[in-house]
Amino acid sequence: MSDLHPVDYLLIGHVAVDLTPSGKQLGGTVSYSALTARAMGMNVGIVTSAGQDAPLSLLDGIQIFNLPTEQSTVFENVKTEQGRKQTLHHQAAKIAFEHIPQIWRDAPIVHLAPIAQEVDAALASQFPDSWVGVTPQGWMRTWDDNGSVSAQAWENSEQVLGQIGGVVMSLEDINHNLELVEWMAHHTRLLCLTEGEQGAVLHWHGDRRRYRPIKVEEVDATGAGDIFAAAFFARLYQTKDPWEAARFATNLAAYSVTRVGLQGIPTHAEIEHCKMEVLS
Repeated sequence: MSDLHPVDYLLIGHVAVDLTPSGKQLGGTVSYSALTARAMGMNVGIVTSAGQDAPLSLLDGIQIFNLPTEQSTVFENVKTEQGRKQTLHHQAAKIAFEHIPQIWRDAPIVHLAPIAQEVDAALASQFPDSWVGVTPQGWMRTWDDNGSVSAQAWENSEQVLGQIGGVVMSLEDINHNLELVEWMAHHTRLLCLTEGEQGAVLHWHGDRRRYRPIKVEEVDATGAGDIFAAAFFARLYQTKDPWEAARFATNLAAYSVTRVGLQGIPTHAEIEHCKMEVLS
């Protein structure tokens, strides 16, 4: 524990081992978001639970506090005509506040990033010195005895939404229920809804704005929402301007879909390019 150093951006949640047609890949919100925040120049820490099966070496340069577990959280995603069929094959250890290293408990940004009900929702209120952002995807899914994943209502959402700085979620997360988005936006400070190639909609102070992404050739959209979330949270911290953060994150996430998997992590050139707002 003593070799940990303070971080600017703390991520809490499971890395995933994703079973894909081309083999195993490291996934999970924390993986994509951590590498994005690091690319944006932040010192990043992850609290997770992963086994020997997770190639954590891909997260080189990021401090990791890992709770012991036999096997990592393992997901399998299969594309069908009805959309994505997702199976949870294994769930690693759950994460509570007592697992967070003392030296990281006042990180400027804390990003709660559950993927499989593994993050204790009480964490939302336990970082009084931090700006807390949430990607609630993992609180909005359940699974049966065979591991078949389906959507479910986010329990205690009102409580969590009232305690945090902002939330990023996708249309898929909420089953395209736009009334639910309106309700959530009313109960939290900042809500950003990502809509894939349509871009994103930011709800703030009773106002909303839509951001259209730059046109790109999509190769693989995996992780784009996680890259968006980290880019949004980090840019918001740097500029204190939610509108600018949403514009920046929308374009940075668009670049990510032109490459496969973790190769979609933004480059320095892409980050610098997206920072420049072209005024016509």
